[in-house]
Amino acid sequence: MSAPKFHVLDGFPKSVSPSSHATEADGFVFLTGQFGRDLDDPAKPLPEGIRAQTERTLLNMRRVLEGLGLTMGQVMSVRVFLTHFKRDYDAMNEVYAGFFPEDARPTRTCVGVTDLVRDALIEIDCIAKR
Repeated sequence: MSAPKFHVLDGFPKSVSPSSHATEADGFVFLTGQFGRDLDDPAKPLPEGIRAQTERTLLNMRRVLEGLGLTMGQVMSVRVFLTHFKRDYDAMNEVYAGFFPEDARPTRTCVGVTDLVRDALIEIDCIAKR
């Protein structure tokens, strides 16, 4: 196994938790969880509603991937965490589906949780492959 790399990207706000933006080994890249904060103004309130937060979360994920020279097409696996699973699952899926082509969607796990950072409705992490 190659030595792990710990990525803290220039121009991105620090992670809310004590973590790197991503870690990497053997061509696999693991992104820390993203949520609907504005990466250019992290103190700004989160957008209202699951659709807006899902879109912002996935845009953030894409931006981190691009900062690492990767694309959404290289995402192999995704984990989605929802604080209101039954209420938000369908609306989240509608937005989520627009970020991945129908014939190249990553595997995914989606779970309901009791709470997320900054009272976010959604958090998403992923594993990509170079």
